[in-house]
Amino acid sequence: MKQLNEFITHHVGLNTETLSKVAVTALIIIFLSLLRILILRLVWRNTENVKVRYQWKRSLSFIIPTIGFLLIGAVWVKAFEEFGTFLGLFTAGIAIALKDPLTNFAGWLFIIFRKPFVVGDRVQVGNHTGDIIDIRPFQFTMLEIGNWVEADQSTGRIIHLPNGKVFLKPQANYSSGFEYIWNEVAVNITFESNWEKAKSLLEQIINELEEDIPIKAQKEIREASKNYMIYYKHLTPIVYTSVKEFGVRLTVRYLCNPRTRRGSENALWQKILLAFQSEKDIQFAYPTTRFYTAGEKN
Repeated sequence: MKQLNEFITHHVGLNTETLSKVAVTALIIIFLSLLRILILRLVWRNTENVKVRYQWKRSLSFIIPTIGFLLIGAVWVKAFEEFGTFLGLFTAGIAIALKDPLTNFAGWLFIIFRKPFVVGDRVQVGNHTGDIIDIRPFQFTMLEIGNWVEADQSTGRIIHLPNGKVFLKPQANYSSGFEYIWNEVAVNITFESNWEKAKSLLEQIINELEEDIPIKAQKEIREASKNYMIYYKHLTPIVYTSVKEFGVRLTVRYLCNPRTRRGSENALWQKILLAFQSEKDIQFAYPTTRFYTAGEKN
């Protein structure tokens, strides 16, 4: 054994202590790699839930390297003691040169521990809105909604944003806490229409469509109030009345899930069109232009 060590030391140029540390380091890396593979196989075998699998994979991608860094650091720490001053200067230089990556990494830690959003949430960050589909140490990814597509539906584009954006841009979360949003649909009728009947029809329609939503929303508010100061006096749908230059505007305000906004509007408008179709004293209003020629009889 002594002869083997002398042979390796002579040909490799490393002493026995350093070779031992290299061997231990290699064993740590192999062990942690096998441990990660084993855990993932167990997870894959026990669940087919895509979200659970993703969360385990992303968590292990953070936990395993951290454990490895600590274990390997414990093996080599004595070797680093001689280079304390050098490492201090080197670290300061790295911090300046890698300002943006470090900011993005700090943003990732903020996202992981503070949880302004998680994978699956629908959020708006600055001018970008979408569903979060991935969170990594330096960037997060969202599936874009809106833009040229109406009613918050997917555009099909994937947007990658640096994690540092969470320190610079406001974030609006559609999903966390209170899982409903208020939506409004404006219905315009002429001044000559029976607006009271129209309002009554709209109230009847929206109350039928939203029969269970206020009850569910009340439960959501009770849960959200544990973490946020959320308070609503009324959760039931309401129809507001206002006057515009071309007629009477009846605005239907109701709660809906962010991902079903377009579907709820579609169902609402279909019922409105069918209901108003049979009413002779209710007519839709819209902006019109009238041309008049001087001297022409009216």
